[in-house]
Amino acid sequence: MTNEPSQFNRRHFIKGTSAALLFSTVPSYGFNFFKDETPKKVALIGCGWYGTSDLLRLIQIANVEVTSLCDVDSNFLNEVAVLVSERQKNGKKPKLYSDYRKMLAKEKLDIVLIGTPDHWHALMCIEALKSGAHVYVQKPISVDVIEGEAMVAAARKYNRVVQVGTQRRSTPHLIEAKKQIVDKGLLGKIGHVDICCYYHMRSNSNPALQPIPEFLDYEMWTGPAPMRLYDGIPHRGWWRSFREYGNGIVGDMCVHMLDTVRWMLDLGWPKRISSEGGIYVQKEGKSNISDTQTAVFEYDGLNCVWQHRTWGNAADPEYPWAFFIYGEKGVFKGDVMKAEFVPSDGSETIRFDVLWEKEKYPEDLTEKDIELHTAPATRRHMIDFLEAIENDTRPIADIEEGHISTASCILANLSMDLKRPLVYDPKSRTVLNDPEATRLLQRDYRKNWEHPHPNNI
Repeated sequence: MTNEPSQFNRRHFIKGTSAALLFSTVPSYGFNFFKDETPKKVALIGCGWYGTSDLLRLIQIANVEVTSLCDVDSNFLNEVAVLVSERQKNGKKPKLYSDYRKMLAKEKLDIVLIGTPDHWHALMCIEALKSGAHVYVQKPISVDVIEGEAMVAAARKYNRVVQVGTQRRSTPHLIEAKKQIVDKGLLGKIGHVDICCYYHMRSNSNPALQPIPEFLDYEMWTGPAPMRLYDGIPHRGWWRSFREYGNGIVGDMCVHMLDTVRWMLDLGWPKRISSEGGIYVQKEGKSNISDTQTAVFEYDGLNCVWQHRTWGNAADPEYPWAFFIYGEKGVFKGDVMKAEFVPSDGSETIRFDVLWEKEKYPEDLTEKDIELHTAPATRRHMIDFLEAIENDTRPIADIEEGHISTASCILANLSMDLKRPLVYDPKSRTVLNDPEATRLLQRDYRKNWEHPHPNNI
C-alpha cells in the first residue's frame, strides 16, 4: 500500500472539500421514511435525559406514533408526555405506565426504546422482544455478561432487530474518516490503539439519607439491583457512581470508544483482558466506582489500551475522550467532535469535523439538555435501525456487537477486582481456567426478580 493512493490527493481534500460536499452522501429522510403509511407504534421505557432525546430523534425522521411511555418517576412521565404531544404528528399524549410489564402486555408495539439505567436493560429488552417489538436499547446493554448473552439469544429466538445506542458507528465525520483513512490504508500496519476518558464525571459527594418522594417508586426503580438506602434522586447521574447499577466509567465511556475502534478495525472478542485501578484520589465521597483505571484488550497484532482518570488533566487536552489508532505511517485520532490523521512523514494533516444540523432541525435548539453534536449521529442510527427492520437485516450496532463491547468492559472490571487477566470464551460462556471468575459472570438478583439466561429464553 502506497502512502497516498492516486485517487486521493491529501492537499485537495483538505482545501477543496466543504462540509456540505463531504456529507453529500448522507441519506435524506423525513416523516414518510417507511413505505407503509401506517405509523409504527412506539413506546419509551425510561423518560429521563437520553431516553427522551432518542425518542425525539426518532420522531423527527420516521412515521411513528408514540402510544405509551413508562417510567417510575411520575414527574418525568407527565413532562415527557406533553413534549411528545407537541412533537409528534397526531398531537396526542401517550398513555402512561409505571410498570413496563403492564405496558408491554397491554400495548401492541412495533418498537420499544429503552433509556433506563443499566441495571434494567436486560430484563426490559428481553420482555419487549417476547412481546413482538423491535428494540433500541441504550449502551451498555447489560451489567453482567450473562445478561448480555441472554439478550443476544432473545433477539435471535424472536427474530427481532435490536439496535444498541453506540452511535459512533453512525457519526458522519467518523464514517467519512474511516473510509478515507482506515479503509484506504493510509495508516499502514496498525500496531497499537489507545482509548481514554479524562472527564471529571465521577461524583465525590456525600448526600444525607432522605425520605423517598411521592412521585418516585424507588422500589421499582431499584428492581433487580441491590437496594441502597435513599439519599437523593438517583437519576440523572447519581446512579452512575455505584457499581450496584452499572460498571463505572469503563462501562459508561470505554464501551463507546472500544466499540468505535472495533468497528473501525473490524475486531471481535479480545483474546485476553486485564485491568488495574481503584479509588486512588477521590476518597471522600460515597461513590464506589474507580477514579483511576487502565484496561488492556488484547488482539492479534495489537493491544487496545483504555485509561481513565476523573481527576487531573487529560493526556491530550484536545482529545479528553477519544481513540488514537497508531500505524507505521501515522496516527489517526478522533472523538465526537472531530477526527484527524497525522502522517509520520510530516505531510499535511487530514481533518474531519462534526456535522451540525441546526438549520434543518431548529427544534433541537430549544430542547433541554440536548447534545447538538450527537443529534445527527442519533438520527442516522435510528435510520439504520428502521432500515434493518424493513429489510430484515442486522443493524450497524446489532445486539451481538453491543454485547461484545459491553461484556469486554465488564470483564475489565472483573479483572481489576480479581487482580488477574481473564480469557472469556463466548462459546462455553465461561472464563477459561477460572471458576471464580466464571461465577461472577452472573450477578445475584434481588428477591422477586429472576436473572435471565440464554438457555432459558
